[in-house]
Amino acid sequence: MKPQTNLIHEFVEYIPSDLRDNTIYVSIAFATVMHKCCCGCGNEVVTPLSPTDWKLIFDGQSISLDPSIGNWSYACQSHYWIKNNRVRWVPRWPKEKINSGRIHDLLVKEKHYNSEITNVKDSIAGIGESEDNKSKKSFWEKLKNWLF
Repeated sequence: MKPQTNLIHEFVEYIPSDLRDNTIYVSIAFATVMHKCCCGCGNEVVTPLSPTDWKLIFDGQSISLDPSIGNWSYACQSHYWIKNNRVRWVPRWPKEKINSGRIHDLLVKEKHYNSEITNVKDSIAGIGESEDNKSKKSFWEKLKNWLF
């Protein structure tokens, strides 16, 4: 497990183009929080604030983000919580759990925003599938494969 990292936060209107290490930038105006990946890989991590994405907690001295940060699209695959300006490392998720989490996120968005279920079905169907296999399985077969 990586050592604990202490972060500082800055409330800004616009996210700067050059992010500093160990700094979390919070733009309330754009409902966005950004920071460099805490593992040190240099990737920029965007956490949009919304009822279906991340929630920001500011206690007057520090910030926390909920849920955890899972950088599954990056090579580092780092996974951590930001609580009270500290990074708390947690184990990386296996591919099946990542895909289940993505399906869950899509369903939460569909429920919240009342988007058409067909759009969600199409999005879920594509999670974790290669382009060649996407058209060969029905939606329910794909969902069953990810859940079981």
